[in-house]
Amino acid sequence: MALTKSIEEDKIEVVGPYKHVQVRTATVIREDDKEVSRSFNRKVVSCGYLTGNDNTFVNRDISGESPEVQGICNAVWNDTIRANWKESLIKNLPKVN
Repeated sequence: MALTKSIEEDKIEVVGPYKHVQVRTATVIREDDKEVSRSFNRKVVSCGYLTGNDNTFVNRDISGESPEVQGICNAVWNDTIRANWKESLIKNLPKVN
């Protein structure tokens, strides 16, 4: 009776006007090669974020993502997408009185 655990990116989707990349990861437990459990986690990878008081836009570091996710991000994130995402982030910042 051997238990094994694997973690697999089983779904990658590009969604919305800013081309966010959703990654679903499945954790699979098998006993003697028969699946006995499967659970899921999701994360969303956006092309960048704002930092500092001057709303500096920082491109997302995707070096820790799988080669497949990196390839998708590099294919869908261009300068226009980044500029539009930055504009949206700034537009939705909380107003300070």
